[in-house]
Amino acid sequence: MDDELQQLRNPGYARTRSARRAGWLHQAGWLLARLVAAFLFLSVTMVVIYRFVPVPVTLTMIFDPNGITKEWVPLSKIDRNMVDAAIAGEDGKFCQHHGFDQDAILKAWERNQEGGRIRGGSTISQQTAKNVFLWQGGGYVRKALEAWFTVLIETIWGKRRIMEVYLNVAETGIGTYGVEAGAQRYYKKPAARLSRVEAARIAAAFPQPKVRAVTGATGFTRRHGNVIAARVNTVRADYDTCVYQ
Repeated sequence: MDDELQQLRNPGYARTRSARRAGWLHQAGWLLARLVAAFLFLSVTMVVIYRFVPVPVTLTMIFDPNGITKEWVPLSKIDRNMVDAAIAGEDGKFCQHHGFDQDAILKAWERNQEGGRIRGGSTISQQTAKNVFLWQGGGYVRKALEAWFTVLIETIWGKRRIMEVYLNVAETGIGTYGVEAGAQRYYKKPAARLSRVEAARIAAAFPQPKVRAVTGATGFTRRHGNVIAARVNTVRADYDTCVYQ
């Protein structure tokens, strides 16, 4: 009613009000565009930097109440058994896809419709993007950001660097990050000297490192580790070429 009275008394009121609204929308749109541009610039810059520089810390590490034990090592100092075990256990198509395994995503979605424990279809590339740049947990926003960073690291880093970063930031036990720290914790040796079985046991714990035992494993974890160990030779023959060639 007040607006109608104002328009009757002042014919220019409606035009002024519309102009104010248009001005506010323009400012909001300009601010949003600047925020998006800043995010794109910062995200690309971070990915380029981490193409060459070891990742110093992640949000998962920062918020881990158990502290952080980690040691960065180049891929040349990680036994090939560990690389092949990671592929066998986490992402058999690592060298075939470009960041996303659509078959695995579809199968995970179909299984989740049946109820029970929620399963994901994330590739090593997606896990690396999440571990390095984002936080744990679900949600559409985080998944969208994960997809963006996955595209970036696939484009800028390449497969060898993705594997190197993954094996250095993945949680391998309570408060333990990276396979070097895991190898030292569980086997008192460097990751460069892991046997096939030892690497398979570490890889078997990747999905749930806080609850799956690497040494003295029983039940599913033990069986899963044995399956991974059996697959290592197959991976080496056909499925790790993007890392070593």
